[in-house]
Order: sequence, then C-alpha cells, then structure tokens
Amino acid sequence: MTTLAPPPRASSSPATAAVTSAASPALRASSRTRSAHEEARTTVQSPTAVVMVRPHHFTPNPQTAADNAFQTDPADVDATRVELAARAFDEVTRAAEALRAAGVTVHLVDDERTDRPDGVFPNNWFSTHADGRVVLYPMHSPNRRNERREDVIDLLRERHLVTEVLDRSPLERRGIVVEGTGALVLDHVGRVAYVALSHRADRAAVALVCSDLGHEPVTFTATDATGVPIYHTNVMMSVASRFALVGLESIESTSERRRVAERLSASGREVVALTRAQLGEFAGNALELRGADGPVLAISARGWASLTTAQRRAISRHARPLPLEVPTIELAGGSVRCMLAGVHLPPLSPPHPATRLPLQTPR
Repeated sequence: MTTLAPPPRASSSPATAAVTSAASPALRASSRTRSAHEEARTTVQSPTAVVMVRPHHFTPNPQTAADNAFQTDPADVDATRVELAARAFDEVTRAAEALRAAGVTVHLVDDERTDRPDGVFPNNWFSTHADGRVVLYPMHSPNRRNERREDVIDLLRERHLVTEVLDRSPLERRGIVVEGTGALVLDHVGRVAYVALSHRADRAAVALVCSDLGHEPVTFTATDATGVPIYHTNVMMSVASRFALVGLESIESTSERRRVAERLSASGREVVALTRAQLGEFAGNALELRGADGPVLAISARGWASLTTAQRRAISRHARPLPLEVPTIELAGGSVRCMLAGVHLPPLSPPHPATRLPLQTPR
C-alpha cells in the first residue's frame, strides 16, 4: 500500500500575517452585522407564538369541497364521524405539544360547537401584525363565517398589545372575500403579499386589505395538475425569513412565474421550488416560527416526506424542520400552516389588564 505524504504547509510571511491580523476584526464585525441582520429578519418574519383551535367535532366541510381539490370526501374514509373527530382532537393536541417543546408559545383554544367543521383552521379568519392590529377577514363559505370568535380576540388582548381590530368581514355580504393568511402569504420584511387569485381571494378585497396593511400585492393564477385554480395561496407557497417554498410549476403564466421567482430571490431568500405532486402532499403548507433555539419550520410529516434530499438540505440550512403528523386534519384540504394563526403582536410588558376595543360584528 502506498502512503501519500501530506502536502507541504503554506508558509506565512510577516506581511501576510499582518494583513490577516488587521482584517480579522473587520471580518468579525462584518459577520456579526450579517448575523444581526439575519436575526432581525427572522424576528420580523417569524412569530414566537401561534393560536391553535382544537376541534371536538371535526369533519371535512361539504361547503368547501367544490373548490378545494385537496379535500377528501368523508365517504371515502374508513372511519365514523366520531372516530374522525377523536383523531383530529389528538392530532392537534400532539402538534401543540411538539411546538411547545420546540419553544413556541401556543395559545390553544377548544371548539366544542358542531357547526364549525373548519374551525381547526383559524388563520383564515384573522391575522395579527407587529403594529398591534388584528384584521378580521370576509369568508367565502357561509358556515365558515361563524368561526370568528370574540373569545379568541379577548385572549389576544389579554396576552398581547392589541391597538385596533380592523373588521373587513362585512365585505362577504357583497360576495367579496379574502380568506386571511390562507389567501395572503405575507413577506413581513419586504411588506409584500403574494396572492393566488381564486374564489377565496377576490382581487378587490386583496387590494383593500393590502392597502390597509401597507403591503404590495403580487397576484397570479396557480392551478393544480387538473387545471383547477388552487384555492389558497398557502398550500402552494410559504415565505420564511431566509428561504421560500413555492410551487412554481403551478403558476402557468411564464411572466407571472418569473415575477414571483424574481421577487423572492430579490428579497434575499433561497427559493425552493416545489412540484405539483409535492403540493398535493402539502409540502407548501408550512410556517416558519421562532423557537427556543432559532427558526423551526412547522410542516406536516407527509409534506416533509415528499421532499427530495436536496430540498431538505436547503431548508435545513436556514431552519430546523419540525414534521407533524396530521393525516386526519389533512382530509379537510388543509395542513399544518392552515392550523396555525401566527401571532405577530407585541407582548404585553409588563402584563396589565387588557383594554377592550370595540369589535364590529357582521349583521
């Protein structure tokens, strides 16, 4: 066996050592600045707290089946309604426990009503923002409109600074809807809202809410493999602090696809392109959160399993993956992202009794 000698070590002249020594503080300062910038991006983009709703009577919603191609017909499921409800209850409980173990604050509220089949998806009816605003959204399906809950708003007031409740839900009486952060995938850093237009995201409502929030709308049309418009943007796209998951091939227009990809790249994010097949496995329905040890990506186990090794490596460069088992919830056509209403509100510090603000209720 031939043993190769190690290559000769490069000599270091006094001049070289001097340059290196002089450059090191500058390099270290640059590195610290870059790290601080990245941490600031994560702080703005990714919340440390979420609201989750644990349903007691979960079932896929018949009123949403017409335009949600990701939904499964309950008749095709080998389980009774009682069994489905029990499984969904347990999946939400375990998901909340896993998030808390990662250092994420979870405001878990129960839903014992029988007339809110999609109550497990609170991100569609409200969003929260760093300036203290809570926005209520107009909903497409009539039986989803009663998901708006005063007790959830009260909980937010008790634990966070709420400066205003902006209620846009009356628009639904005119057939104008935009279903929260299901329809709006928000870049909180660049103040951009990415929106796949559909029955759940009306162009007029999108323009109004983006004006309210001071976000630029980037709209496009996305379709599944059968040509049906994708009902919510957040099943085909997730914008994290330093990367973005996006089903580019679902955007059929070349110019729209290029525009979305270029805007994401220009924002300094690594673009992880997803296939339509991966979207069908809910790989795009994910949310970056800030845990005790840095960013974590909450994603379903099914979605994570559909990713390639290269895609997993790309994500793991920026966030720790946190796959969650929610197969029963996914029967309703949504997954982990839909279950999480991110809380971007400032915390109350020091805690004090929340001031009640008027909440306009649709007539």
